[in-house]
Amino acid sequence: MRLNGKTAIVTGAGSGIGAGIARRFVLEGARVLIADLNLEAAQGVAAQLGAAACAARVDVADAASVAALSLEAARTLGPIDVLVNNAGIGHPPQPLDELEEATFERILAINVRSIYLTARAFVPAMKERRKGAILNIASTAAVSPRPGLTWYNASKGFVVTATRSMAVELAPFGIRVNALNPVASETPLLKTFMGNDTPEVRARFLATIPLGRFATPEDMGHAATFLCADEASLVTGVALEVDGGRCI
Repeated sequence: MRLNGKTAIVTGAGSGIGAGIARRFVLEGARVLIADLNLEAAQGVAAQLGAAACAARVDVADAASVAALSLEAARTLGPIDVLVNNAGIGHPPQPLDELEEATFERILAINVRSIYLTARAFVPAMKERRKGAILNIASTAAVSPRPGLTWYNASKGFVVTATRSMAVELAPFGIRVNALNPVASETPLLKTFMGNDTPEVRARFLATIPLGRFATPEDMGHAATFLCADEASLVTGVALEVDGGRCI
C-alpha cells in the first residue's frame, strides 16, 4: 500500500501502459482518475478497478479540455497528489522528410504540448500545498533513437528535458518530477512503431533488448509506483529506463 490515501490522475489510461499504471496505483491504495480521449475505454478500465477508480474524457492537446479535467478531478478526488502524463502517440517508421505535416503537428500536440497544458492546470495547486509528484512517460527513443522515427524520437527527447527542468524549478515547492523511458511495449502502439507486426520484425526488435522481451504495462506500473511513492522522496529529475538493457 505504498500509495495509500493518495489521489492520482493518469492520462491515456484507457489502455496500454496507462491502464497498467492505473491498475497498480489502485492496488497500492490510491484513488485514481482514468483520463482518456476514449471515454468508453476509460470507463471500462475504471469498472475493472472498482470503487477506487473513476473515469473522465480528456483531449490532452486541448487547453479547455485539460482545464475541465482539473475541475473534474478536484470535484471527484479532491487535491491531486500524483499526475501521470502518459497519453502519447507515435507514427509508423518512415523517412524523416516524408512524414505528413499534419501527423507531425499531432505528435507535437499530444506528446509535447500536453505536458505544458497539464502543468498549467495542476502545478498551481501542488505549489500551494507544497507537495506533489509528476511522472512523464518518455521513451528509450529519447536516448537511443531508432531510424525512421525521428519526429517521435524528438518529441520524447523533449519529455526528458522538460522533466529535468521541471524538477529543478519545482523542487523548492516540494514537487518531484520524474520520467520513465519504456522500451517497445506489448500495447496497441507496438504495431505502429514496428510498421508491420510479423514474427520476423518482432525478432529483430527483440534482438536489440538484452533481456529478450518487450515491456509490459505491469512493468511500467511497478516502476511508476516507486517513483510516485514517498519511498522515492529524494528522487527527482530522473528518466528511469525500463528497457531490458536496450540502452546499455
